[in-house]
Amino acid sequence: MNNDSTERIVVAITAWIAAAPPGARVPSNRALTAEFGASPVTVQNAMRQLAGRGLVESRPGVGTFVRAARINRAVDYGWQTAALGALPWRPGALSAAQRSVAPDTIALHSGYPARELLPERLVRAALARAARTDVAMTRSPAAGAPGLQAWFAAELAAVTPPGVTPATARDVIVIAGSQSGLSSIFRALVGPGQPMLIESPSYWGAILAAEQAGVTLVPVPTGPTGPDPDAVERAFQDTGARAFYAQPTFANPSGGQWPEETGLAVLESVRRHGAFLIEDDWAHDLAIDTEPRPLAALDGDGHVIYLRSLTKSVSPSLRVAAVIARGPARDRILADRSAESMYISGLLQAATLDVVTQPGWRTHLRGLRPRLRARRDRLVASLAEHAPTVHLGLVPAGGLNLWGRLPDGTDAAQVVRSCESRGLIIADGAEWFPAEPAGSFIRLNYSGEDADRFEEAARILGEVLADERA
Repeated sequence: MNNDSTERIVVAITAWIAAAPPGARVPSNRALTAEFGASPVTVQNAMRQLAGRGLVESRPGVGTFVRAARINRAVDYGWQTAALGALPWRPGALSAAQRSVAPDTIALHSGYPARELLPERLVRAALARAARTDVAMTRSPAAGAPGLQAWFAAELAAVTPPGVTPATARDVIVIAGSQSGLSSIFRALVGPGQPMLIESPSYWGAILAAEQAGVTLVPVPTGPTGPDPDAVERAFQDTGARAFYAQPTFANPSGGQWPEETGLAVLESVRRHGAFLIEDDWAHDLAIDTEPRPLAALDGDGHVIYLRSLTKSVSPSLRVAAVIARGPARDRILADRSAESMYISGLLQAATLDVVTQPGWRTHLRGLRPRLRARRDRLVASLAEHAPTVHLGLVPAGGLNLWGRLPDGTDAAQVVRSCESRGLIIADGAEWFPAEPAGSFIRLNYSGEDADRFEEAARILGEVLADERA
């Protein structure tokens, strides 16, 4: 029978239930089949719909009954206030970068690339192949699938200069996205109440993970060419910190990339203080005009804890990343990850390894560069024409975002709200600062779904800023 027959039965039984007392037994499926002249499958579909609406409940071996009406009452969760105590981190709504928005809006807030920029064909084929193997039904090793560990290690070893001991597969811990890796690193290597240096501005997810781990953040100002190495040295001396979280390559949100001399100076400072440099290489595969230069490739002594993510370049659904760490630090991070999630899906690991070892993967990355460049340049040109008061301190050589400073005195939060009322979603830069913002900033993603609407977006932003000054 078709859906019309199912709906006819649902309507009739709903009317019957309205007049029946709670707990009344509903006629059997056999009786309903005869009464409505429907097939057993149609009757079963109707009963599933009724159960889904909360009108009936099935008791195996007994029958189906009218469900008793639930009494709605206000629930008091006040007792939890005393049980939980004060928040150990600042509360807040979902990050601007994670918001879901209406389909007709122009979305420049997200931190993810458009679907058309991902290797969809490779991903779908890899998932299908992985599903036909034993990994679909077996447990993965705690540190990750050996083949994927070896791939991550080989990627870093390929850019390791002579004289530096390269990373090995044993040093790699495969994780479910770099965010989970940050949480484990902060807990395992820094700990509650301990100081950690962090660039300002920096990735909002790292700020949140550190706060939830109870880490005390020590902001170090950074810009298009990274932090001042002397400022990093002073911060180590003043605080006794034993870790520095940084994004030397295509930083989120600024897009900055450290020059070689900055990286070497910071690495020397880290070594001098017996500390760790937590290097987040989230945008390794998103280069446009220059090549990524991981500092981890220059470190053979275990000072650099290296994160490499594939979430933004392969697929958001394959949340696979890696931590590369050496010595006892690696073991502590692995112990924390094992306690948190035990192991990562072998199916996702197998599919990811399949994608990145296909010849088409390198072809995809080569083709991605000009496409990201075209989008970046189009948004930059649109802002210059329609919103010239937005100052871009840098046209990034890679990554996904533009970091714009608004005119002094501008209320960035109000600008974001006004833009949203006109159908444009952008991100307030305040959440990328571990302390008070150093000005009014916004972050704009040039890799999203709305590249053909960049001019319209810039026009809206320009109009809002003009209204703010009026």
